[in-house]
Amino acid sequence: MRIFSRYVFRQAAGSFLLILVSLTGVVWIALALRQFNVVTSEGQDTWMLIKMTSLALPNLMAIIAPFSFLIAALHTLNRLNTDSELIVLSASGSKVWTVARPLLLLAFLVSIFLAFVSHLAQPWSMRLLREYMVQVRTDLLTQVIQPGRFSSPEANLMFHIRDRAADGRLIGLVMHDTRDKTQSQSYLAEHGEIVKQDKTAYLVMSTGHIIRRTDANEPPQIVAFDKYVVDLDRFEPQDTGSTELKPRERYWSELTDPEPDSRLYKTQPGQFRSELHERLVNPLYPIAFAFLIVAFVGQARSTRSNRLQGLLAAFLIGAICRLVGLALTNAVARNPALVVPLYGLPLGAIGLSLMMIKGTDHQKKGLALVDKAVDACAPVLSGVRRLFSRSRRRRVLP
Repeated sequence: MRIFSRYVFRQAAGSFLLILVSLTGVVWIALALRQFNVVTSEGQDTWMLIKMTSLALPNLMAIIAPFSFLIAALHTLNRLNTDSELIVLSASGSKVWTVARPLLLLAFLVSIFLAFVSHLAQPWSMRLLREYMVQVRTDLLTQVIQPGRFSSPEANLMFHIRDRAADGRLIGLVMHDTRDKTQSQSYLAEHGEIVKQDKTAYLVMSTGHIIRRTDANEPPQIVAFDKYVVDLDRFEPQDTGSTELKPRERYWSELTDPEPDSRLYKTQPGQFRSELHERLVNPLYPIAFAFLIVAFVGQARSTRSNRLQGLLAAFLIGAICRLVGLALTNAVARNPALVVPLYGLPLGAIGLSLMMIKGTDHQKKGLALVDKAVDACAPVLSGVRRLFSRSRRRRVLP
């Protein structure tokens, strides 16, 4: 890159990083405040809160990064125009691609970053977050539930233990579950123990009874057991395929070729399709934004009103395209035919911008040809003027 291109790239990249970090920090603080109950009600330390909220950042950055690039590029070109740098550049004979080249390079780097986040960082972070959620559910019984206290980690679910042994075993366990409106269940056990297997935690109860009531007018059913196992995933709202990896937690190969016995894929194939196309189309938006910005703001503007109109037009068109793209991504899960407009949106923005840039170049070339023609005809015109002036003087003389 030349000196001016390096200068524009450095200004745009610095603004992009500053805006990206600022927006990510604001979103992270808001997310941390929403998840503060992890510390207050679930007995976790502050470090666990930081880890869990930080693991959600790759998913958020995939949405924030294109908008950060849009704002940064608009700010950079507006400052160049305000300082008359674009006017000087245009007067020196440089084309619009002199400004577009560093912005397109930055857009390409942002697209690579988005592809990395979507294909690698996001699945890794979501899987690790899933493991931390299992750990939180495990610690829920080993840390939060205190002897002699009634604890309710979830609505319509209550725990009570008489004591806790030195090895972590729960003594005198009572669990009352009324989340299912059709029946209520009470578990009474002399001992309880938390056991982890794979990525799931289980509560193993020993020597107790289950009191199940399905009708208030009927006597309860009492089942005695020597050992009974409860999946701690039941303490969260149930959804189809809750024990499987969700589409956002899967890598590319696992999305394109899911397990044949995957219940989640059989019941919700649209979610896999939506996630697959989102990872492909998301890196196209920074490139589309770069072309839009060059088309609307890349030309030198002499008046402030023209600059403001170009800035607003570029920002609104870019923001609307991205928001409509997010809506189409969700709609693709229900209607596969919407895949075409999903890709057509950023590609159409690129095509429209190229047409506008080409039209502006043709207009500039036309004006330049007129100027050259006028310059070429200047000697002839001056000669004609001299002839007319001489003939007038001859008529005036007697």
